[in-house]
Amino acid sequence: MTTKIPAANVKLKRAYESPAAADGTRILIDRLWPRGIPKKKAALDQGMKEIAPSTKLRKWFGHDPARWDEFRRRYAAEVHENSALLDQLRSFARHGPITLVYPAHDELHNDAIVLRDLVLGRKRA
Repeated sequence: MTTKIPAANVKLKRAYESPAAADGTRILIDRLWPRGIPKKKAALDQGMKEIAPSTKLRKWFGHDPARWDEFRRRYAAEVHENSALLDQLRSFARHGPITLVYPAHDELHNDAIVLRDLVLGRKRA
């Protein structure tokens, strides 16, 4: 399906922020459960830990902004190796808003940013 996904349909939210009705379908996109967050409070509709960066890549990156551009490239390559999950996210986003929920503290350098660009088909990732 080639229907363009509106950018407003793919939101990002830290797991530590309160859920909101406008979030739409809330999807955890990390291999690790957010510390200190009870499952009920997270209000997740879906968990897609398989689409998260590999443990090797996550540890290499270590949220080091100096490695950001290379992380983006490597993570995009990993996601494209498992395109069925990316297609699933795109399908959700075509049917309404989704929120990619992530636990990282760094809101500027994290896998959710890369994944949002990939879901939206942006060339930047």
